[in-house]
Parts: sequence; structure tokens; C-alpha cells
Amino acid sequence: MKRFYITTAIDYVNGSPHLGHAYEKVLTDVIARFRRQMGDQVHYLTGTDEHGQKVQASARKLGIEPQQFADQVSAEFRKLITRLEISNDDFIRTTEERHKTVVRQVLQQLFDKGEIYKAEYKGFYSTRQEQFLQEKDRLPGGAWPEIYGEVTEITESNYFFKLRNYQEWLVEFLTKNENFVFPRYRQKQVLEFLKEPLNDLCISRPRERLEWGIPLPFDEGYVTYVWFDALLNYYSAVADKPGVWPATYHVIGKDILVPPHAVYWPIMLHAAGIPLPEGIIAHGWWLQSGAKMSKSTGNALNPLDLVDEFGADAFRYFLIREMNVGQDSEFTREQFLVRYNSELANNLGNLVNRTLNMTTRFAGGVLPAAEITEDLERSLQELWAKTREEVITLCEGFQFHTALERTMAFLTETNAYVEKRAPWKLGKSAEAKDQALLRTSLATMAEALRLAVAVMQHVTPTATQKINAVLGYTPGARWQDELVWGAKLNGAKVEAALVLFPRPTPPATPAPAAGAKPAAPKAKAPKPPKPGKPDTGAAPTAGR
Repeated sequence: MKRFYITTAIDYVNGSPHLGHAYEKVLTDVIARFRRQMGDQVHYLTGTDEHGQKVQASARKLGIEPQQFADQVSAEFRKLITRLEISNDDFIRTTEERHKTVVRQVLQQLFDKGEIYKAEYKGFYSTRQEQFLQEKDRLPGGAWPEIYGEVTEITESNYFFKLRNYQEWLVEFLTKNENFVFPRYRQKQVLEFLKEPLNDLCISRPRERLEWGIPLPFDEGYVTYVWFDALLNYYSAVADKPGVWPATYHVIGKDILVPPHAVYWPIMLHAAGIPLPEGIIAHGWWLQSGAKMSKSTGNALNPLDLVDEFGADAFRYFLIREMNVGQDSEFTREQFLVRYNSELANNLGNLVNRTLNMTTRFAGGVLPAAEITEDLERSLQELWAKTREEVITLCEGFQFHTALERTMAFLTETNAYVEKRAPWKLGKSAEAKDQALLRTSLATMAEALRLAVAVMQHVTPTATQKINAVLGYTPGARWQDELVWGAKLNGAKVEAALVLFPRPTPPATPAPAAGAKPAAPKAKAPKPPKPGKPDTGAAPTAGR
């Protein structure tokens, strides 16, 4: 089995989970599930980042210890991944001893090699971003960008990592490894960033200013800068698991690609003699009216609200169907409902109900074998063969949104096949050929349904399990064997019905307040004209 280690960014516990967190977990989960289906030995890591000044400040504001604050918020992220049916193999917290031990070991190693030195620093500091700023970070008018929040000028002694010594090495590495960052145009952005000289990285904070962090092993008067601490979690989580590191892919948002994950991280690993990950996947942002959803702007959406209303599978489907990995995408409830109704309810759900209903009506609930293969059946089978190959190739290239589009197109054609065969008409005929066609159509519908959900199961795992269950089918151990059109459902006993994606219930009309006059009844809209009769455009006559 091929080793496949995939990680997400660990989420900073300075606030509750939002849509961006949910998307990153789901995207990584879809990749992990797909690779398991392909036969890889997958290890999926996620977790929470729990040190730093913002966590300390938030805890003090609530009058509790930072560890208690971190425990509470970390539990929210654990709840999120459970509700989203994330199949992670590990969840790391940077307050765990296994992580702190590795961080101290790496720091001591770099210090002993002369890669870390102490110096006095005078400059501008952003508490919100927990980083020192440079003049080039200012806006053209001299102001600091809003993302930095309050910026103050400070002078203090700190420890620095010799980042600039490795700039040429990193440029050479990225030039030789053109696919290190996906999508590739993001890698070009990293190289553009590296055209400017790097400054050495401040990797400490004085304990009198920040207590909530990992103490430096060579100077207890300082704690580790939160980024240096956090970036080592991907390695610390598996440092004691031989054969897992290096990571195959690391999934992050584009906003933390440069400089943390594409500059600091590879240089830190290289300087410490730790192999680099094979690649980084940088995904886009979810937008609302063209603006990024975020906690700071106040337009972040609670993902669990939609999961509670529509279920995890529908939510997962929308996220993967709507966003092209690496690009931004708009999120609106209206667009969610379009996908939900047209693709999940009307297309997939409709085929499920048709298959179960007609097999129950015309075959006693037992799926028959196909007896006749005519042009309609051959055409659908040929489309499936093409769809199967396209879906696998697209998923291997992280084009999951297009893979779902191809799958939906196949389901659309299957429903069109049902309309053309019209089993409900064949069931009324006593002709032997019609009865044979009836059995063939029922078998074809069921087989097409089985195959379609097989290539969706990494996106909609629960729906796939439920559909297989009502089809009376248990998939085999090798996923790719399940993608061959055949007769696996012959003789299977089906259930009578399954409601997978129920129509959303419209919000109830609030009861009138006591003493209020009842609202006047709404006038009925005029009925559309009957086919074949001209619409005169006249207003309806009152009272009719």
C-alpha cells in the first residue's frame, strides 16, 4: 500500500469555527477518503493551535486560565469535525506534551547549530497578527492595513532564526519542484515574494509580555513565537510513527501560504534536517457579496446551522461541488438551495425513489436481471465507462467539483433513460418483450444508481451507505472493482422507499400579537392559460 499523509492547517482557538474551517476539513476529508478508495494507506491529521497572545488576552477577558479557554474552543472544533463526518486519524493540540517536546527538541537543535541568535529589536508590532511589521507592510498613505489591528512601536531583546541564510536554497528548491504548491500559479506568487530580501525571523516573546507559550529550552525567560510553535505540529504529531513523515499534502487557505507555510515552514524543516512535505494545496476563500467571510468582518457563517437543517452530506456536497480548489467562490443560501433541490433532491433522490418504487410495484421488491440490451442500454453503459474514467482522473487532480458535475450528468441521463423506457407503461403490458424490457429497465436503473453513488461516496458517505442499504447491496473490499457495470444487484431485495433529501420546510408564519387585527388574505395569483389557448392579458374578473 502506498503511504499517504495529509494534514490541514490547525485552527487557532481565538474564535469559534466558521465556514472556512468547515470547507478545509471537508476538502481534506474528500481527498483522504478518495485516496483510501484508491488503496493508499492514509493518515489524516487535523487539530488546534492554542498558544499566543490573543488566546492569553481572550482568557483574561473571561477571567479564566488560557488552558481552560483553549479546552473550550478546541472542543467546538472537535464537535465540528464529528458533525461533518470527517474521517481524521488524529487530532493534535499544541498544548499536548507530545507536541511541546518536539518543539523544544527542534529549537535546541537549531540553537546548538548556531541558527538562532539573540538581538535587540526595535519596530512595529501587530497584536492581532502576533507579528513584527516592516515599513513595506504599510499602505501607500502610511497607514497600517486593517488586518493588523492596533500597531504599536516596541523595543525589546528577542531570539531570531537565520531565515535569510536559506533564501537562495528555497528559491532553487521551488524552481526545481514546480508542482510543490497547488495550484501552480500560487507557487509563482511565492517566488515573487522571494524576490525581496528576507529578514531573519523573530521566534520568541519575553515572558513578561507573553506567558502563554512553550518556553525556549535554552532560555526560560522567553516563550516560542506562535508560528514557529504551530508549524511544527504536522511533524510532531507523527514524529514517533515510523514511515508516516513526510506529509504527502498539506491543505491550507491561500491567506497563510506566504510567508508562513511556503517560506517559514520549509526553511525551518530544512535547517533542522527534516524532510519537506511533498506538496501544499492552497484553497480559496468563501465570499459573500464579493467579500471574504471572516470573524473580523462579522459575516462568518456558522456551518453547523446548515448541517443541522440539511444534513452533513448535503453540506459537504455543496462545498465540494461549488468551489474549484484554489479559487474563490460565493456562498449564498439561495445557491445552496439550487444545488440541493436540482441535483440532490430532483436528480439523485428522484432516481432512488423511482428505482425503489417501481421495483416494489413491478418486481415484488426483488431486482431482476437485465434480459435485453438495446441502443438505450448500450448508450447509458458507454456513458458510464466514459464517466468512470473521467471521474477518477479528475479526482486525482483535485478537480472534485468537475467530477461531481460529470456524475450529475450521468444521473441526468439515467433519469432520461427511465423516461424513455417508461417502466410504468411496460408494467401494464402483457407482451413478453415488454415484460423483458421492464425487467431490463429496472436492472439498468438500479445498476446506474449503484455506480453513481460509488463515485460520490468520498463526498457523500452517509447517503451512499443508505442507498446501498436500501438496494440490498454490500460493496466489496476493492473500490475500483465496484465501478464496473455488471450484475451485482441481481436478486437483491430492495426497500420500499428512502427519503434522502427532503424539501426544505418554509419558515412558519408567526402568530399575530394579542389584539392585533388578522392579516387580510392574499389575493390568489391568476392561473396560467391552458395550453393551446391564447393569453389575452386581461385581468381576472373579481369574484370568479
